[in-house]
Order: sequence, then structure tokens, then C-alpha cells
Amino acid sequence: MASNQDLNERSLYLLKTLVERYIHDGQPVGSRVLSKDPNLKLSPATIRNVMADLEDMGLIHSPHTSAGRVPTVSGYRLFVNSLLTVKPLESSELNQLQSSLLTEYDGPGDVLNKASRLLSEVTKMAGVVTLPRRETVTLRHIEFLPMSNTRVLVIFVTDGQEVHNKIIHTDRLYSPAELQQAANYLNSVYVGRSLAKIRDLILNEMEQDSNQVNQGMMDAVCMARLTFAQQPQDDYVLSGETNLMGFSELSDMERLKQLFEAFSQKRGVIHLLDQCLQAEGVQIFIGEESGYRAFDHCSLVTSSYSINDEVVGVLGVIGPTRMAYEKVIPFVDVTAKLLGAALNSK
Repeated sequence: MASNQDLNERSLYLLKTLVERYIHDGQPVGSRVLSKDPNLKLSPATIRNVMADLEDMGLIHSPHTSAGRVPTVSGYRLFVNSLLTVKPLESSELNQLQSSLLTEYDGPGDVLNKASRLLSEVTKMAGVVTLPRRETVTLRHIEFLPMSNTRVLVIFVTDGQEVHNKIIHTDRLYSPAELQQAANYLNSVYVGRSLAKIRDLILNEMEQDSNQVNQGMMDAVCMARLTFAQQPQDDYVLSGETNLMGFSELSDMERLKQLFEAFSQKRGVIHLLDQCLQAEGVQIFIGEESGYRAFDHCSLVTSSYSINDEVVGVLGVIGPTRMAYEKVIPFVDVTAKLLGAALNSK
């Protein structure tokens, strides 16, 4: 892939101008349009020669229906990495974000929905927020209620007073008194610990000599193991996906079908977002870089968000490769920080 070291200042400026003009107008950019840029001061013939060089380097290409040029994925990547001037959010935009995310809300689910909607409404694209990974949330309280046969209803409360329900299948019938005893033990030992830490403790306790552990404790640990068995992270909040139908480059029915199937199946989107969990700052996938055919004509701008200084999820904007990166990048970055602050305040 070409780098900015392979291009002189004139070529870089022309590429920057071409990409910005294409993002703004949505039409292939020709030499006549570029020659009107007062900062280029080049003849149309010279511009055509530079454009031919950029095309040879795989940075722009000519759609078969037009004499103008559009950026390739490599062209966008060079633009984003080296030529982009990111614009900080205006105070009115920042105030709108703060008032939306840092005001009262009904539990973590509500603020995640708000964040997704904001990302969509402000960018006019699709906004996505993964649910916080349960590994990092802290247990506040747990109860067991008997159901039919060996089925037990588990009710446990985590950070932000979020209540979870789960039905487990035990290997024998438990009386209400035994279930209460198990809950008392777990509340005394596990409350205040993260679910990931609880899982480690369960493994350690199950490996202990059974002579040193009474039956009540073993019953409690077994029920905890069934309750907190690791679940694959497979969910996110998505808003504004229908906005993508308004972009001409995504309006092809086959492309839209692939895109909406990817959204409904979730696994591919989650795998893509999971790659951003380990990365710091804003991450950008452009076109084929995502590795998913459904996103070949899309870009994904993401940032992770944290609770108690621990990364728990990712949010981002999905749109066409022709997006206003200079505006989307700072908006995603600030939204991620404010979402983390909102979740930390509960």
C-alpha cells in the first residue's frame, strides 16, 4: 500500500482535495473540478498527470460510468491516517451529548439505548453499542427460588441495581431451606466481586478436598457454577440502520440485503467490534479491511468505553466509506468517554 513518503506534497494535497470533494459531493471528481481549487494552482493537464500517478498507485480509481475519480480503500486509509484534519466538537454538540447521557436514566440499558440513538441521529448513519461485558460487573445480591422438579430460578443483582433472571437445572431436588442456605453463603463470600473473579473462586473451591468442605458449601458452589457459566457476548444496541438506505453507494438491493442480514445475525458484527476491545482510542475499519463481505462498502468508526477504568464494551458508527471522518471520529471518541462516565456514576 502506498504511504505518504511515496508522494510529494503536491500529490498529497491533490489526493486530500479529491477525497474531501468526493465525501462532500458524492460524485466522481474530475480534473476540471480540481483545477478550480485556488490552492492547487495547477493546470488541468498537470492535474490529470498527477491523478494518473495516484491511480497507478491504487489510491483512486475511475468508476466505469464516469471520467472522474473516486478514492479506493487504500486512498481513504492514507487520507485518514495522514491527511485528515479532525475537527473538535462544537460546544453546542458537546452540551447536547452531556445533557443526553449524563442526566437521569432508568438503568444501564436506557443509557446504552440513548448512546446508540445519539450516534445515529447526529451522524445520520447507524449507531451501535455493545452491551457491557458481564465479566466486569459486580455481584450485589443473589437468591434461589425452587421451581418444578430440579429447576431453580436464580435472581441476582449487579451494578446499577440491574436485575438478572436465569433458570438452572440442578442434579437433585433442593428444599427452600437448602436454597436459602446456599444463597446466604454466596452473598457472604461473593458479593462485591466481579463475575470473572467469582468464576475463578468457584474453580478453586471445587478443587478443594471434599473432606474440608461441608455439603452445604458444595451445593452453593455448584449452583454458583451453573449460574455464572461463561456466556458468549452476542448482543448490541443498533439504531438508525435504515439511514444507510439513503446513501447511493449502499442502495443496491443485494448490498443492503447482505448488510441487514449481518445486522440480524449479529455474530460477524460482534466479532468485528470485539477486535476493538483491546485497542486504545478510536479504531477505523474501511471497506474490505473489516474482513466481512457485507461491509465491503462501509466504514466502521469505533471506540471502547470503560467502567472503573476497565474496558467493558465498544460503540461506533457504521456508514458508507464516503463519510465525514473529521466529524465522526471526535464524536465517537467523546460519546465513548461520556457513556463510560454515565455508567460509572451509577
